[in-house]
Amino acid sequence: MVTVKELSKGIKHVQLNRPEKLNSLNMKMFESICQVARRLRDDDSVRVVILSGVGKAFCTGLDVKSIISPLKDDDGNPKRKLDRLLTRPSGYQHVAPNSNGTVNNNDETFDSASIPPRFGNLAQDVAYLWRDVPVPIIAVLHGMCFGAGMQIALGADLRFAKSDCKLSLMEAKWGLIPDMSASITMRELVRIDIAKELTMTGRIITAEEGATLGLVTRCSKDPMTEAIEVAKEIVSRSPDAVAESKRLYQQTWVANESECLEVETELQKKLIGSWNQIATSARNFGVNVPYVKRKD
Repeated sequence: MVTVKELSKGIKHVQLNRPEKLNSLNMKMFESICQVARRLRDDDSVRVVILSGVGKAFCTGLDVKSIISPLKDDDGNPKRKLDRLLTRPSGYQHVAPNSNGTVNNNDETFDSASIPPRFGNLAQDVAYLWRDVPVPIIAVLHGMCFGAGMQIALGADLRFAKSDCKLSLMEAKWGLIPDMSASITMRELVRIDIAKELTMTGRIITAEEGATLGLVTRCSKDPMTEAIEVAKEIVSRSPDAVAESKRLYQQTWVANESECLEVETELQKKLIGSWNQIATSARNFGVNVPYVKRKD
């Protein structure tokens, strides 16, 4: 359902791999995506993740027939499937150990210096868990990117798309709202009136319009090649600085000014004088000092 391979050292390529169904999400896809995101989150050898879809589309959203049918994909009856999708927490979130060293997914206490805990349900986690992976996630979009697929793409840090790729928050077609973390990821990218219009209408737009609105980072004839080039450039930077840059903006984008300045100082103190910071500085003088694995 989801395949992972290494494109080059530190660059992982994650592919939604259900092309016969245009990578629409059944229960196995939901679980598989979350398992991969969790595994990559805990792998400190990973520097960049490129996320794409096999076949004609990135992802066309929820496989409704599979979810509502008790006979599809051996997933059990529809009520159990919906309960699994909507019950919080899903069990995939990053949680801190208790004082005795054990982990309790229901314990909402957390060390603020660590990655914040997420208590989403399974439906939310396929999109939102990518924010907990402390490396850049580059979504490469082609064909169609609808509904759940669009929300997965919004969970990435960057979105490179073919110009003619079609995008839509399509939940309005089913009398629903986007409920896979779009209330968080959309507000970082577009004005509230744009978010409302796209959500209320379910309108299909091209990636070019998406780039104009702020939903797409870059349009290209060959977005995968561009994603790999950007990934290689990122790998040349300090893994600690890249991870903390991601953390910086995710913790401060909608925070107050005092908190923003405090987080900047806190994260910078962690970087100054570290091995990777010194190694980066040395490269400016032609001294190629190797990086060590990032400190989470």
